[in-house]
Amino acid sequence: MMDLPVSVIAGYLGAGKTTLVNHLLRHNEGQRLAVLVNEFGELPIDADLIESADDGLISIAGGCVCCAFGSDLIGALTDIRNMSPRPDHVLIEASGVALPASIAASVRLIDGLRSDAVLVLADAEQIRRNARNTYLADTIERQLSQADMLLLTKADLVSKQQLDEVRDWLKGNHPGKRILPVVSGQIPISAALGALPFPARQPSAADTAHSRFESIVLRPDGIVDADALGVALANDPGVDRAKGFVAGDEGMVLLHVVGNRHNTEAASGDHEVGVICIGLKDQLDPARIRGLPDAVRAGRAAE
Repeated sequence: MMDLPVSVIAGYLGAGKTTLVNHLLRHNEGQRLAVLVNEFGELPIDADLIESADDGLISIAGGCVCCAFGSDLIGALTDIRNMSPRPDHVLIEASGVALPASIAASVRLIDGLRSDAVLVLADAEQIRRNARNTYLADTIERQLSQADMLLLTKADLVSKQQLDEVRDWLKGNHPGKRILPVVSGQIPISAALGALPFPARQPSAADTAHSRFESIVLRPDGIVDADALGVALANDPGVDRAKGFVAGDEGMVLLHVVGNRHNTEAASGDHEVGVICIGLKDQLDPARIRGLPDAVRAGRAAE
């Protein structure tokens, strides 16, 4: 059984974490999500999503759950790992002043779990002001620096010029970070969490109404160096998220890319070759991406 992926959703108070989590629960594309929060009051799950609540666990429509962990994050993660049926993905909603890297480090202490991504939300209207605040600056900068991807939220509340200025400021202070503008938490789950393209879990028409994003499925022929392909995808300027299976020298490999980081792990069982690649429409280049496996092979042959 493959390790259970865990994503951390962080960002300063008011950045839009609750809005994002509720959107992912509503548009989960058939994925069973487990959401962990410090206390239920900190994450008001939309009332119409809740099916039942009992003993610190909220059951949510679509097989998802929400769990309050208080001060025992490791204990809650262990309980989630042992659930049957097991979730497909775990979300940890961090407090507004938490440093996400320390949470991700806790995840790596538990067998059977994998730290999948650190998503840090930045309020387009407030982030620069907060970063100039003497009392907040250190926390804000450390949160931003620990992100695999930066979600620039509330992009509709500022002008295009202001949005461009904030993006340039983020790029200047945190070069190399992937930055995705987000309105009302509306980002496809495959871009946020790297959901696998399970055949029985295809998104509905409503779920695919994220018109700013595009996806392509890369199907490499034959054996491919999964690590080298992961590096190539992570360095491609149009790929923000990628996840799927490739045939490696010793069997099938699960490859996942988030921002500029990639990971691989051996995959047991039979899997169809295919890596779903997600990015913004104006940046994702299908022809360039489909040429990456051959470029990787050529590079390997030249060594």
